Amino acid sequence: MPSKEKPYVLFVAELIYLEICEIKKKNPDFSNINAIEAFIDTKNYKKISSGKFHEELIKKLKKNNFVDQKTQKKIPEETIKLLHIQQDIMIKQLIQFPNLYYAKSHYPLEISQRAFNHLWRICESYELWCKETKQQKLITLKIID
Repeated sequence: MPSKEKPYVLFVAELIYLEICEIKKKNPDFSNINAIEAFIDTKNYKKISSGKFHEELIKKLKKNNFVDQKTQKKIPEETIKLLHIQQDIMIKQLIQFPNLYYAKSHYPLEISQRAFNHLWRICESYELWCKETKQQKLITLKIID
């Protein structure tokens, strides 16, 4: 059975997922699509898409000599490399441009559609991890259903 211990590379996915859930909770008439689109306007989206989220996380880990404060275990070098790769992917996929929609319609530009698709996949992956680790109670968006 897979470990329920959350890998560091899931921190950003969990942050995104929980914030989208909160948006939906505050706006009960929102679909998952609406909630993800609303997330794109948040401070956390800007922090993640700029790379600052990962910079701060890695800086904090480095300050603690790459020892997990919860488990007191050394974080493997492979995990740190994965965090850097994840940071690079987030910057590229969630690229920020003002006015990502065509002026006379609500059709998103290709670049904002790419960001939306990436966020959707992150939410799917988080739910799959929850399902795999037998933590179904964490699944609230029900994207994988």
